[in-house]
Amino acid sequence: MNMRKIAILLMIGCIAAACKKAEIKFTYSPTEPRAGESVKFSNLSSSGEEWEWTFGDGSTSSIKSPTYTYKKPGTYRVVLKVDKKNSLTATQEITVYDTIPTFVASDSVFYIYDDYTFTANVYNPYNYDVSYEWHFPLESEYVVCTDEDMNGSSLHCYFTKAMEEALIELTIVMMGDTTEVHHTFCVQDMATNSIYMRTGEGDYRQRIFDKRAAPAQLLAAADPLLDNEQDTMQTYNGHTFTLSEFKAFIPGIQGFHIASRKIYYRADGLWVANIDGTNQVQIDSLDCPAMTLDLFDSRICWANENGVWLMPFVGSDNNKFVTEPSQLNTLTGVTKIASDNEAK
Repeated sequence: MNMRKIAILLMIGCIAAACKKAEIKFTYSPTEPRAGESVKFSNLSSSGEEWEWTFGDGSTSSIKSPTYTYKKPGTYRVVLKVDKKNSLTATQEITVYDTIPTFVASDSVFYIYDDYTFTANVYNPYNYDVSYEWHFPLESEYVVCTDEDMNGSSLHCYFTKAMEEALIELTIVMMGDTTEVHHTFCVQDMATNSIYMRTGEGDYRQRIFDKRAAPAQLLAAADPLLDNEQDTMQTYNGHTFTLSEFKAFIPGIQGFHIASRKIYYRADGLWVANIDGTNQVQIDSLDCPAMTLDLFDSRICWANENGVWLMPFVGSDNNKFVTEPSQLNTLTGVTKIASDNEAK
């Protein structure tokens, strides 16, 4: 046998040996999947051009490394066949675990008096009847539900108190099986402005947040802000304005504040006008015994016989306002209001 024939035979032998060493295998992740969770199958075979997967529940795939979702828990026999050859197969058993109902929150950080949504996460591919019941076990006022009822799959609420562990529970019933889920959330306080109100019964403080206000709290002692507040004289852009300057073109003016070249004043109700007295527009027709401006958040607070009200500053040239006033409280007999612009 000449050397050329020997070389050819050796080459054929090497090719045959390489074919015998073709390795067919795969892995999957996560290793303990649950029903409804995507499972990634990774094809680690050393050769092949065609792929045939069977997932053990009647489903198949021809993708090299497919992703598949099992609808039901159980143990399934997964087979990978390469190039349609029975000799090139790999088999593994995969256990799919039952899905545990839970609920998730719309945010990861919580602040008082802000809106949050908690949503039940229940795997239900066959649309079985499910009932939900939300609980606040402490039975306190630290959380307020803004839904009409507490038996839906989602809960909309806000917290009224900063707490290290605010507890919320959910009872889920599906096909006769009851699951109790509970989570605790850290609720933080936040910087916010306050208004101070003087009545015949004492002085009150009320914190104002972006979307709502905390209840008015009676103060143990008078606050200097109230003592210093007055609306009959104000320095604006280096000029000191007094009531007498405005009485010439605003008869009956009782008090005023100036901001952004607008004057807000008390005179047979609450009004707004340009600083030169033009474009006078009435905001409230009821008698206004006290008012103040929150310069930090650009809003006006005033009192009438029904309580204390709030509204953003007027921004239009003609002083028409589109935002309706919001009632902060029902305190009556308020004679003085001051704003704390330190955002405490």
